[in-house]
Amino acid sequence: MIKSLSILTRKPEMTHAEFKEVWLGDHAPMVRAIPEVKRYVLSFVADVPTKAYVPIHDIQIDAIAELWYVDKAALARAAARPEMAEILKNGAKYLGGIKTVITEEVEIIK
Repeated sequence: MIKSLSILTRKPEMTHAEFKEVWLGDHAPMVRAIPEVKRYVLSFVADVPTKAYVPIHDIQIDAIAELWYVDKAALARAAARPEMAEILKNGAKYLGGIKTVITEEVEIIK
């Protein structure tokens, strides 16, 4: 499996609750319509624990979006869809920042 992981930060004029509401109510249904996306998970930050023994990076994170694809070709097909361009435009209305990485999932515990 190939996974796209995106760290999402809301625009500063939005509250975390507003961001969550619009992301689930407006944005997520658009992603659900892309057939190449086999799984879509949104994880919204509920708490930020500190670890005294590890350096802490002070970065704002409101959510992490995970999109699963069967392979890189499926990801490329999804990215080429006109619907994906609309999804990106929609996200830009609410995002203050985003960092995306493409990963290859290695399942350790099922």
